Amino acid sequence: MENNYKMVAKTLFGFEDLLERELIQLGAMHVKKGVRNVSFEGDKGFMYKANLALRTAIKILKPIHTFKVRNEQDLYDNIYKMSWEDYLKPTGSLAVDATVNSQVFTHSLYIAQKTKDAIVDKFRDTDGQRPNVDLKFPDVKINVHIDRNTCNISLDASGDSLHKRGYKTATNIAPINEVLAAGLVMLSGWDGQSDFMDPMCGSGTILAEAAMIACNIPPNLMRKEFAFERWADWDVDLFEKIEESLLNKTRDFHHKIIGYDKSPSAVSKAKENIKNAHLEEFVHIQHEDFFKTQKGGDEKLHMVFNPPYGERLDIDMENFYKTIGDTLKQGYPGTDAWFITSNLDALKHVGLRPSRKIHLVNAKLEARFVKYVMYEGSKKAKYN
Repeated sequence: MENNYKMVAKTLFGFEDLLERELIQLGAMHVKKGVRNVSFEGDKGFMYKANLALRTAIKILKPIHTFKVRNEQDLYDNIYKMSWEDYLKPTGSLAVDATVNSQVFTHSLYIAQKTKDAIVDKFRDTDGQRPNVDLKFPDVKINVHIDRNTCNISLDASGDSLHKRGYKTATNIAPINEVLAAGLVMLSGWDGQSDFMDPMCGSGTILAEAAMIACNIPPNLMRKEFAFERWADWDVDLFEKIEESLLNKTRDFHHKIIGYDKSPSAVSKAKENIKNAHLEEFVHIQHEDFFKTQKGGDEKLHMVFNPPYGERLDIDMENFYKTIGDTLKQGYPGTDAWFITSNLDALKHVGLRPSRKIHLVNAKLEARFVKYVMYEGSKKAKYN
């Protein structure tokens, strides 16, 4: 128990409940929800597990020091006083990133620079040597977070954002972030107990995340590296044991995951990404224009997709969203259809009343995740 320590998992706006639930299911202790983050406690093995298994986390941070700051000198002095030799060799390398929410400190790059200066100066004064800055593959990545006059210093356990799963080599003009895709599938309530479809699948991200959720495959098994692998206490045997225990919890999936796209290049990219993720046996991708399709069979269908918003693609949005509504109404009875959009005006032209609307943010754009229930026959028949 005494080996447990506090960690913070960062996420996207609107995914805090999902991440809290994931952490509890994974076995985290003292789980506490914040805004765009969830704090928790666990040991080193749990830190490895969190990085491998969490679908809605962007980053796992390990806080190491908190102090009050009134000005730049306070920041410099407090960081200089820390025992950096516990985390970094004088000949090692570091990178610093900062986020600030303060009236005194307004420039995050400057805060990162000041932090780096204090650490480097400390080593130079005590060891006569100084660590180098390496923004790509540092031995230690340090996160500085200033909220008003409180400064939190953390070690970044993940390194690159956890949305970089490692399976995506081919992307399209407006690719969806893997963490966002996983969160959408989870928010939609899909449990792997029905067929799943993404009718505008682009590079296949939603399909890949849905398949991993259905089979309980850890999302980050294919990552090339986590930042903690460069830490002094890196334990490769423990990491491999955690990996193996997660793999032992995968499950069978007995339904279909289908992807359509009308662009041949998107279809080939999606197939390549699905193959990279070793998910070909679960995911079937076809070159189809969704607007010219109908649902096959009477089985329940769960649909999640990310239609164009008009941000990067030039489309007649009114007509496009009207056709989404018409296609669902006429061709997809017995379907729960969810999609995300930041084009809130276009949403009015779908011509269907959503049964749910969830407020999200996608790449800094205000977005809505909406659900349309397409009943078999009429609603009236459904309840008689």
